[in-house]
Amino acid sequence: MSDVDYGQYEAGQESGELDQLHQAEGSEADYNSQFGVYEADHSASESTDFSQGHHVEFDQGPTVHYESDDYTNYSHDASVDDHVFAAEGSESMHQADFSELDALKERFATQFAQGTELRASN
Repeated sequence: MSDVDYGQYEAGQESGELDQLHQAEGSEADYNSQFGVYEADHSASESTDFSQGHHVEFDQGPTVHYESDDYTNYSHDASVDDHVFAAEGSESMHQADFSELDALKERFATQFAQGTELRASN
């Protein structure tokens, strides 16, 4: 009599699926304003008055009359007015939105088979 060992036979199939989803959203906004004002004033005034006089009047009897006048008048006026006005400004705005979607889908299938193994021993 001989001894025989029987192995097992196995066969099958596997399948699977992989789903992956990634989503990101975002937004940004910024605002900038910058303004500047410069103003300068200057004012000057000057006034000069000058006056001289000489008056002589002479009377001698009813027939002689003598009169002498010497006058000097001087006037000086000056005025200076400066005014500077400057204004500058800037304004900016920025807005951005984004959305991102990544999707991955993968399917896989495997098959396997194993047979019988016979071993005979004498």
